Amino acid sequence: MPKLTLRSAMPGQGPSAPTAAAAAAAAARGDQPAAAQNKPAKCKACCACPETKRARDECIVLNGEEHCRPLIEAHKQCMRDMGFNI
Repeated sequence: MPKLTLRSAMPGQGPSAPTAAAAAAAAARGDQPAAAQNKPAKCKACCACPETKRARDECIVLNGEEHCRPLIEAHKQCMRDMGFNI
């Protein structure tokens, strides 16, 4: 199996997308246009809304899905607010 090595990109090379932390810091400083500040942070669906996801999952495990509708709906709404089409 070939050995893979990681190289860091030099400034001006490689992906130019800022990290979520850098984007949040720039937004806090006001470095981004107003339209960009209103958009939710981009992240994967698995990482979005950890608080509502945790509460929903715990409720389902302990009580069954049929008893957790409000938490399920709250998580869906959070996902929609983050820009996911649920």
